[in-house]
Amino acid sequence: MADKSQRKDDCGCEPGMVRKNGKCVMPDVTFAAFFMALNTSALFHLGEIPDPVTGLQQKDLLMAKHTIDTMSMLGEKTKGNLDAEDTELVDNSIYDLKMRYIKAESE
Repeated sequence: MADKSQRKDDCGCEPGMVRKNGKCVMPDVTFAAFFMALNTSALFHLGEIPDPVTGLQQKDLLMAKHTIDTMSMLGEKTKGNLDAEDTELVDNSIYDLKMRYIKAESE
């Protein structure tokens, strides 16, 4: 059986890579992809998704709050400079994470 790091995805590339012009490359950097990476980090720290290596779910509310605060700051700094789709992503993601944080804090 192949090691996880040697497995190829459907396009024949290593995990995290995409095929572009016949080559395996990193995906394009977009605001939405960057913001969703922060969102995933917050969900991880809220204990809602497992560690990809260990499979364990652990809460770290201090790091979750820090990530949510970072996303809020980024939302404020980019206000007026995003298209409607990215603005909606920012607003909805931050609201959702704040609600999840409040719930996690009370458990």
